[in-house]
Amino acid sequence: VIGRLQVRSRLRTENSADQDKEYVGFATLPNQVHRKTVKKGFTFTVMVAGESGLGKSTLINSLFLTDLYKERKVPNAEERIGQTVDIVKHMIGIEEKGIKLRLTIIDTPGFGDAVNNIKSWKHIEDYIDQQFEQFFRDESGLNRKNIQDNRVHCLLYFVSPFGHGLRPLDVECMKALHEKVNIIPLLAKADSLTQAEILKKKMKIREDIRQFGVNIYQFPDCDSDEDEDLKTQEQFLKDSIPFAVIGSNIQVESKGRKFRGRSYPWGVVEVENPVHSDFLLLRNMLVRTHMQDLKDVTREIHYENYRAQCIQNMTRMMVLERKRRWVEMKAEVETPTTKEISLSDALSSACVRVKMGFSLREKYREGYEADFPLPLAVVDTEKERQIFEKDEEVRVFLPYLFMFSLGYGERE
Repeated sequence: VIGRLQVRSRLRTENSADQDKEYVGFATLPNQVHRKTVKKGFTFTVMVAGESGLGKSTLINSLFLTDLYKERKVPNAEERIGQTVDIVKHMIGIEEKGIKLRLTIIDTPGFGDAVNNIKSWKHIEDYIDQQFEQFFRDESGLNRKNIQDNRVHCLLYFVSPFGHGLRPLDVECMKALHEKVNIIPLLAKADSLTQAEILKKKMKIREDIRQFGVNIYQFPDCDSDEDEDLKTQEQFLKDSIPFAVIGSNIQVESKGRKFRGRSYPWGVVEVENPVHSDFLLLRNMLVRTHMQDLKDVTREIHYENYRAQCIQNMTRMMVLERKRRWVEMKAEVETPTTKEISLSDALSSACVRVKMGFSLREKYREGYEADFPLPLAVVDTEKERQIFEKDEEVRVFLPYLFMFSLGYGERE
């Protein structure tokens, strides 16, 4: 009771103060959305791709301060000869200051390691399409309350530092995937290059991306009324592509400080030092500033393109199937052109028409499900029963109507 009185007193105080300002209250909508989304939690799915030995696993552990690969077996050279691309899924729950995040990491071991790498990205492409298809199925169902979003929101593509720009495999892979997922290219093992070499390789990779028409993730443009610091930050992100990154699971001590890094005879490399790499820039972009935009682009562009293509294919198949069935039905029930026609022929023709009209729905549904297995809606048994009863009524009366239209009723 005391608590209710306190709440009412506070509401009266707020209302009296708000009335002076002609305050309605819809300004609290962001707070309502915030409470709802925090209670629900967040999801984010990251896929990593690139040849072995570029530090993909180490970078993921460094980004999210986890160890996802404790029991992983590293294949030897003989095993990698016939190795195929695998899809390995890791799911972890992270909580920070009351905010829960369900993080999913999709690893692709074996990519780019075979002698023949033609279509080696097919497994990656199929996995992305499968997640789109599953979401489309769930979205088209009756119970859409607890749909899990397993769509891939971001692909971190690792480019080898030991080469001149992008390899043909890199170009073909990114071109095959750039319409399905947000691609963020990374220059791996930046500690093996000097600052001048890093700048040179970044320029070469950006040039290859433009030359070969690869569509990587585009950072959103700032509005004219945005803060100047935000505009500068966005432009700096665009100029930093591809991000030169370093990963390490080891704590190094230097000058009384402990940090993640690598120790070499000529010095120490700090993973989170912006002078040494773009690691902090990448992590801030993925988590602090652009995680929601990556999800929005996935939903509004990549998934919508997939969904529109599915609907177009379904519509096209429906039109073609209806035309084909109509031609078949017309050929089966076509009657002679002579004026003399027997009563048995008329009855037979009418029954064929009724039978074809009754079974068209069943045949169409069976053929449609075989060609395109995505169900649009759950079958309503009660509705089907009512349709069946109406069809039975038509089955009984249509032959007599058909005979009457041919003139048998007048002859009698």
